Amino acid sequence: MPETPTLLFSLEAGVATLCLNRPEVFNSVTKPLALALQQHLRDCQQDASVRAVVLTGTGKAFCAGQDLAEITGPNSPEVSEIVEKHYNPIIKLIRELEKPVIAAVNGVAAGAGANIALACDIVVAKESASFIQAFSKIGLIPDSGGTYFLPRLVGMQRASALMMTGDKVSAAEAAQMGMIYKAFADEQFDSEVAALAKKLASMPTKGLAYTKQLLNSTFSHDLEQQLRAEGDYQLRAGHTADYREGVAAFLEKRQPSFTGQ
Repeated sequence: MPETPTLLFSLEAGVATLCLNRPEVFNSVTKPLALALQQHLRDCQQDASVRAVVLTGTGKAFCAGQDLAEITGPNSPEVSEIVEKHYNPIIKLIRELEKPVIAAVNGVAAGAGANIALACDIVVAKESASFIQAFSKIGLIPDSGGTYFLPRLVGMQRASALMMTGDKVSAAEAAQMGMIYKAFADEQFDSEVAALAKKLASMPTKGLAYTKQLLNSTFSHDLEQQLRAEGDYQLRAGHTADYREGVAAFLEKRQPSFTGQ
């Protein structure tokens, strides 16, 4: 029998879905899964027919982080090597992808799994899902951009407490504190994710990419630098076909039909 793929990929109506597929171990990450995710993110960047990306998991979990069996056996690589070669490239690819990336958190997101989700542009979760900065429970430090994104989302005090205690955060609590965008009732989750992804895939893709690039720089710029950057990107946006279509649709009192160009 052929080996079951660790990552499932589908593309429909401009939405690429990347689904972590190791449900028997809560989608914990191994080298093959990490490298497959990296490659699919690169492919999504290159494929003009992809206009939005959904990252999710099969089974009861979104992602439980690193598969510890991979780093505890004989001749196992150092944890630092795993971070450098597996996780850091995934985080960079998500942030550099010139298309919106939705983390559809269908279950527990722990350790690196939680921080991969938080690196995405929009994070939504089932009400039954939860987020755990689990690193302190095994004597490690938060990686995969966790110490970068979480304080910016929820503040230093709350981030410190969550990372040091490893306390579980429900999806509702995560939404309330600004860690994620929204929590959806479990029975509505799939339809809500599909509607959100469809909406983003039908929007002006280049404009969304420019917005993402400005957000990437906002914490390293002062106000004057960010104002200049906004001017530069607004000039680029103003030369897109989607801008022309958006203005024409507004003046003609109709719905725009964006092409992502």
